[in-house]
Amino acid sequence: MIFLRYESFQGYLRMYPVTSAILLLNILAYAADHLLLDGRLLNWGLFYSSPGDNYFSLEEPWRYVTAIFLHLSLSHIFYNLFSILVFAPPLERMLGHWKYAAFFLLSGIVGNLVSVIANPTTAGAGASGAIYGVFGAYLFLALMKRSLDPNSRKTVYTILIFGVIYTLIVPNIGIWAHFGGLLAGFALAYAYDWYLIARRDRSYRR
Repeated sequence: MIFLRYESFQGYLRMYPVTSAILLLNILAYAADHLLLDGRLLNWGLFYSSPGDNYFSLEEPWRYVTAIFLHLSLSHIFYNLFSILVFAPPLERMLGHWKYAAFFLLSGIVGNLVSVIANPTTAGAGASGAIYGVFGAYLFLALMKRSLDPNSRKTVYTILIFGVIYTLIVPNIGIWAHFGGLLAGFALAYAYDWYLIARRDRSYRR
């Protein structure tokens, strides 16, 4: 079962430094914005589409990245932090620290882009797109890789069912960011698996 955690706090920090850094950045950004900056950090970093934008060449493109680490409310950040804390570590272990960091950021960026393209008047923030990218990678493993144990496969399907229900019933949720992140995570996992298979086949032919 890949989602069970047995590490101590220190062990978690040592084994999953990227996940730990993501958690810390989100907590610090939320605390600073709500306790010290009166929402100015959120206004600076959330993503949005202004009139005339063609989505891929925004005047302030950093927003697609900074929005991943900003949250609108306490319940918003709590759900996302819990999801990262519990579900991200196995993927960091599978991919390695730097590949996982790139995967998390790319999933979040794609989720934000899809959200803006699907709804040009939208504005939003949060790590949900990146989190659903993690879920997308697990969906790929559950559907395409027999090496995933049955309990982990059932857990993946349960997570996704809950995620769909949560996305549909909670008001003011970034539905398209969730969908975009999920699609990005699945596609990235597929591409990385294809790369590993191709590299292995080349090594056999030598």
